[in-house]
Amino acid sequence: MIFDPWIWLGVFILLAYTIEAITGFGSIVIALSLGALLLPIPEMLPVLVPLNIFMSGFLAWRNRQHIQWSLLLKLILPLMLIGMLVGYGLRPWLDGQLLKALFGVLVLWFAGRELLRLFRGHESNAHPGWLSRSLTLGAGVTHGLFASGGPLLVYALAGTTLDKSKLRATLISVWFGLNASMTMLFLLDGSLLPAVPHILSYLPLLVIGVLLGEFLHHRLNEQRFRQVIYSLLVVTGVLLLGKALV
Repeated sequence: MIFDPWIWLGVFILLAYTIEAITGFGSIVIALSLGALLLPIPEMLPVLVPLNIFMSGFLAWRNRQHIQWSLLLKLILPLMLIGMLVGYGLRPWLDGQLLKALFGVLVLWFAGRELLRLFRGHESNAHPGWLSRSLTLGAGVTHGLFASGGPLLVYALAGTTLDKSKLRATLISVWFGLNASMTMLFLLDGSLLPAVPHILSYLPLLVIGVLLGEFLHHRLNEQRFRQVIYSLLVVTGVLLLGKALV
């Protein structure tokens, strides 16, 4: 029983939501990257995506006064929804090992970039409009493939003039909208209902993780903690690539 990969996925979900409550990033990226070492990505997405709706919906409502609606509705959501449908449509045509390899590359790029940014201590410059829009569309594709559009979208919005609270509230609203849309797609393709028992069993772990993260938030050195997590993701990305290519 201890070797059941679904039990380990529960451990990863607890860890992922604890980390998100501490740092504000990446519950699906963390849970999926660790889980992909044991389970196929398409089997985990109908579990992880609906789970995320509970947290992102609550946070979007709580921070609704900070949402930049014009940026959300005129630029980010339209482009990412188009990209998400492309990624969702591509996923059944991609081999499971190729999916893991591509996800490993995404995780490695994201974690490596964040580690460099932490050690060098500088922010990225703003991108030209065409590049920002292209990256946003690409973020939608990666969200459709892996429910992990965050790394590319944050990079696309680098150098934005939005203050931290407005940017965070807007991004949370993006994840709520996209993950609600993906959940509807999972309902239509028949993969959601078989996942419901897992979703219900993992829901308490999400709550425990958030409460634990809130407790630890002011008791940890956040920069050191981020360094550890990004280093873990680098190792995970390498393992995913190795597992996919061997």
